[in-house]
Amino acid sequence: MKAEMDIRKILSVLPHRYPFILVDRVLEIKENSIVAIKNVSRNEEFFNGHFPAFPVMPGVLQIEAMAQAAGIFVLHKPENKGKIGLFASIENARFKRPVVPGDQLRLEVEILKFNKRLSHARGTATVDGEIASQAEMKFLLAPENMLEGESDEHEG
Repeated sequence: MKAEMDIRKILSVLPHRYPFILVDRVLEIKENSIVAIKNVSRNEEFFNGHFPAFPVMPGVLQIEAMAQAAGIFVLHKPENKGKIGLFASIENARFKRPVVPGDQLRLEVEILKFNKRLSHARGTATVDGEIASQAEMKFLLAPENMLEGESDEHEG
């Protein structure tokens, strides 16, 4: 089943916004997997400090890009409208090569387990067919509005 999504459709599914949206296009969604793309540009905010003389995409943001692809898979389903995915764990993370400006990160995520409260996924990010990073991720699905007002209540 092909289910290509452009950035407008992605923004209608994910709660993330600039500068933290890390998926530019979805190429396909199958029964238990998703393939998406992140075009890595020198204009990314994180390159201002990581590292100015040798810009490298942080590994944690590669995992976040895989997690956002998994989030698209889960949150595009009508029964999950109004929910948000929150990390429960990241396991077996591996980083094999640097990701630099000009690279196109291909995000291939397999959904290992999925129900109304928990999702477990395995992701691989590649550049030109070469593995850049891999990780297993677990997410809790929660109502998106549970985060409203949190920052104001705990100040002081």
